[in-house]
Amino acid sequence: MPREPLSISAIGIVMQRRVVQGWASGTAMDSEDTLRFSARSGVRPMIEKYPLEQVNEAYEQMISGRARFRVVLTMGA
Repeated sequence: MPREPLSISAIGIVMQRRVVQGWASGTAMDSEDTLRFSARSGVRPMIEKYPLEQVNEAYEQMISGRARFRVVLTMGA
C-alpha cells in the first residue's frame, strides 16, 4: 500500500530539538541473520546504563555530549 510523503518542518525540528531517523535494514531475514551473527560471535552494544530514577542525569549526559555511548534507562533489578 503506497504511503503519502511525510511533510516535516526543518525549523520545527531544529527549534524543538527533534530527530527524524530511519533504518534501511533490508529484509526481515537480513535482520535475523545479523542478530544470529551477533549472538554467535559475542557482539555486545557499548552503552551507559542509568536507573530510571536518574533520568535527568542521563538526559543531561546525552544532551551535553558527555555520554560516550548510547544512554539506556533501566528499570528494576
